[in-house]
Amino acid sequence: MNGEVGAVSSNDVYSFTKPNRASVTLIAGFGVEGDVHAGATVKHRFRMRKDPTQPNLRQVHLIHEELFEEVRAAGFEVAAGQLGENVTTRGIDLLGLSAGARLRLGARAVVEVTGLRNPCAQIDAFRRGLLKQVVGRGPDGRPAFRSGIMGVVLSGGVVRPGDPITVEPPEGPHVPLDIV
Repeated sequence: MNGEVGAVSSNDVYSFTKPNRASVTLIAGFGVEGDVHAGATVKHRFRMRKDPTQPNLRQVHLIHEELFEEVRAAGFEVAAGQLGENVTTRGIDLLGLSAGARLRLGARAVVEVTGLRNPCAQIDAFRRGLLKQVVGRGPDGRPAFRSGIMGVVLSGGVVRPGDPITVEPPEGPHVPLDIV
């Protein structure tokens, strides 16, 4: 499975949305250079209050551009970076990836998938009613979270819109993504 980078975004202050950039630099074990969520330990404000020493499994947030098309059909206008993601992808079923899958972005960067982003009420503060569009129900009746995935940076590098993305599944059986 291959795709490409649609947009890259970062913000050095806590804000729900992230401005698009010409490029971002991923740093191994750290995240997106200059992004408020970068670091070896957790940077999500709620998680820091619980335990600031836990490892940061959310160094990079990726969303599939196809989600924007889906919510647009329901009347919501959303663009790259507006849901707080660092990398907007196209052509890859991010939500169907296995935990531990590796994404090669551009020439050098490698991100290991750690799990799903848990959508929060800030999504409704951004666009009222949007949260119901990104949280549905799976065939088993359990919540299905569609607001992207999270990962950690294994190999750093510069990532730009238009860069190729190659998916490398992990060895062993498929492990469905869970919230991190």
